[in-house]
Amino acid sequence: MIKIIGDYHTHTIYSHGKGTIEENVVAAINKGLKEIVISDHGPGHMFFGVNYKKLKKMRAEIDKLNEKYKDKIKIYLGVEANIISTEGDIDVTEKELKLLDKLLVGFHNGAKLKSLKDFYILYIKNKMAKYNKKLREECRRTNTDVLIKAINKYKIDIITHPGAKVDIDTRELAKAAAKRGTALEINSSHRFLTLDYVKIAMEEGVMFSIDSDAHKPQDVGKFDWALDVAKQANLPPTRIINAEK
Repeated sequence: MIKIIGDYHTHTIYSHGKGTIEENVVAAINKGLKEIVISDHGPGHMFFGVNYKKLKKMRAEIDKLNEKYKDKIKIYLGVEANIISTEGDIDVTEKELKLLDKLLVGFHNGAKLKSLKDFYILYIKNKMAKYNKKLREECRRTNTDVLIKAINKYKIDIITHPGAKVDIDTRELAKAAAKRGTALEINSSHRFLTLDYVKIAMEEGVMFSIDSDAHKPQDVGKFDWALDVAKQANLPPTRIINAEK
């Protein structure tokens, strides 16, 4: 039996979530969770990004809430950073990274890319690839390579919903992630990794994270879909970073 003790991917009103940090925390406590990560979008997201000023405010708020709820739950400040270049760069600076407890990284359509070339390769070509098989294979290789570069460049805790926004080579990504201690997320909201992807990734020894990607407090700890995938794949709790061992 898999018992998840923490939700490592939740959003708040600081980006495009509907609840406050404390509302997410209380929801997690009510679900019996022992840990929660507040992971709003990185500053490069054009509509919902949290900049350094917001992150500082969130850091102070979380420190106070950790004291308030110290006997019930551990609260971490994270960010869901955006890939912004073909070199695997993300939209979080060293200054911002120092405020964080956890670093999550993923592809997002709303990210402001580093250059026009990056925009063409990572956004336009991926859109065009839907209609061209040859281009689809090219983009799949590029997308995977970019994530691997990011994994090797930064200390990333979790790659969020790999395969949901752009196509990736799960096996190659899993190999790189396993070497660096980066978990691949089974996301109950986006419903990626899929069962087939999880089975492939498992063969490479990578760790996983089961998360809600909640945008409302009532969705914190909502893991049903991801847990079902994990069970079908016979994924042991020892391979899930936020499961009770």
